[in-house]
Amino acid sequence: MMKVAVIGSGVGGLASAIRLAKLGCKVSVFEANDFVGGKVNEQWLGKYRFDMGPSVFTEPALIDELIELCGKDLRMFSYRRLEESCRYFFDDGQQVIVPAGLEQTVVCFEKAFGEDPKRTRRFLKRLSKNYHALSPVFIQASLHRLKQWLNKGVFRALARLPYYGMIRTMSAVNQGRFKNPKTTQVFNRMATYNGSSPYRTPGLLNIISHLEFNDGPAMPIGGMVQISKTLHQLCLDLGVEFHLSERVEEILHANNKVQGIRTSQKVVDCEIVVSNMDVHFTYERLLNGMHEPKKILRQEKSSSAIVFYWGMNTTFPELGVHNIFFAKDYEAEFESIFQTKTRYEDPTIYVHITSKVEKGDAPDGMENWFVMVNAPINVGQNWDEFVSETRRTCIAKLSKALHIDLESCIQVEAHNEPRKIESVYFGKQGSIYGNSSNSAFSAFYRHPNFSKSLKGLYFAGVTVHPGGGIPLALNSAKIVERCVREDFKL
Repeated sequence: MMKVAVIGSGVGGLASAIRLAKLGCKVSVFEANDFVGGKVNEQWLGKYRFDMGPSVFTEPALIDELIELCGKDLRMFSYRRLEESCRYFFDDGQQVIVPAGLEQTVVCFEKAFGEDPKRTRRFLKRLSKNYHALSPVFIQASLHRLKQWLNKGVFRALARLPYYGMIRTMSAVNQGRFKNPKTTQVFNRMATYNGSSPYRTPGLLNIISHLEFNDGPAMPIGGMVQISKTLHQLCLDLGVEFHLSERVEEILHANNKVQGIRTSQKVVDCEIVVSNMDVHFTYERLLNGMHEPKKILRQEKSSSAIVFYWGMNTTFPELGVHNIFFAKDYEAEFESIFQTKTRYEDPTIYVHITSKVEKGDAPDGMENWFVMVNAPINVGQNWDEFVSETRRTCIAKLSKALHIDLESCIQVEAHNEPRKIESVYFGKQGSIYGNSSNSAFSAFYRHPNFSKSLKGLYFAGVTVHPGGGIPLALNSAKIVERCVREDFKL
């Protein structure tokens, strides 16, 4: 029986552990923190519960796939489809509720923004076709193995090349499609799902909008943390061993092969290592003497975030589960983020109110808010001042939009920021998704899911191919499984 050590228990690490255990490997997961799930975890502040990390959940079928792989009842993971994709609040006072579903979205954009329904429908259908052409060959499979390029699916995907918008930015594609700048803003927002700028990332990334508008988001019953809890339980049922509060300090190797790992407590022999740790830190901290892929690791980092967790002593009927408060100057905000300036004046504010879904997350008549603000990575800014200033800006902006004294409504609070993201979740400089996608060839500059120089070393999670977000992290595990099968003839 082959022995596998998984470094990190984020979604990509847990899914990799499940898949390799099903291959018949003896799998052990090593986690530096005292909890599993990485960014997908929870915290209680008094009587308020908060999901600490991702707040949008798409493609729940990927979780169902893992459950079915393990022969379990799909009812062990419950979720519901949301009727709304998001509620948008614009600086001029307009508020728009965008429903989930292609036809519903078309009607909404016509009524709210005056868009031609035929053009909107064609665009959303194009995004659906683009996604389904790309997903099997570029999202669910490796870009870095010749065998992957020798199948009919690749040719079908390449046949749609003129429709992807590769030579224009996401914003340029959207401006050319829609007449109302607000519609462009709504579509441009999708770049934040992998920590990129819509003014730099290629139009190809508009496929994210397919998941948001055509499919619509879902919400796990019990909150986002149920994703981690479900994957953890599947691991336990398969006999995967967990070593919490045990930091991996080195990946041991000799003769171009993995030999094992050295943790803060012991040396562990194994033939396979899957690093769910940020790929930058994997090389910097764990691979002594290994040549690192400098061109890949020197790519521009994705954005970070400042997140406030507020327990509110009242309810807000005008808010839904997902809410976006747009900045006055959206483009200037992204420039400030990717030029890593020390501050910006009017941030986009993403408010996620889970108590609208889970009553037990807050006392009756109250709400728990997840307030996320896009932020630069940590390059030595005065984050104490930055967080304080951002908090004031958020409260002023939301108070104005909701016509309430927001400060007086906050009962309990905590916050997260790039320094904590780096120290707790091991994201290089507080980057959430590793490298950004701010170029037409970013996908090809993502680190592959396997080491080209060290047999037995694999990579999963949001900092490697295929990229950031829960669905892509789950797909990274699927690619790891496929690579292990090929390399070890399992």
